[in-house]
Amino acid sequence: MLEKEFQFYLDNQAELVKSYSGKCLVIKNQSIIGFFDSEQQAYLSTKKEHEIGTFLIQKCEPGTSAYTQIFHGRVTFA
Repeated sequence: MLEKEFQFYLDNQAELVKSYSGKCLVIKNQSIIGFFDSEQQAYLSTKKEHEIGTFLIQKCEPGTSAYTQIFHGRVTFA
């Protein structure tokens, strides 16, 4: 469902790292709609205005190590 958002990240990763290195990006409709210091902050803030499952949270780092986890269901933070 979020393949286009992830592909946007992959296609633009080098440029995004220059601006957002170490941040957690929120991507929706192939656009950055927010950036945060942690996944939890990204999730809690974004779910207030956007339906869960319609946005991708991606750690912005060079290389491939930041995108090795794929979640297919709802993820909650305690």
